[in-house]
Amino acid sequence: MPLTFLRPGETGTIRRVSGADDTRRFLANLGFVDGSEVSVISELSGNLIVNIKDSRVAINKEMAKHVMLR
Repeated sequence: MPLTFLRPGETGTIRRVSGADDTRRFLANLGFVDGSEVSVISELSGNLIVNIKDSRVAINKEMAKHVMLR
């Protein structure tokens, strides 16, 4: 299931990151790598603020669709 399906307060584990090489590299630099735990802090129009690796990151809906959870 994609990251966009999580609601505020929910947590998931990243299974894989899809997309073009530059998209995957961008997300990996933000901490979105296989096995990482991510929790949603807030959501507005599909855009998310998440907590990943002890950091808060804002991610738009299109990027969040590339992050698949277990």
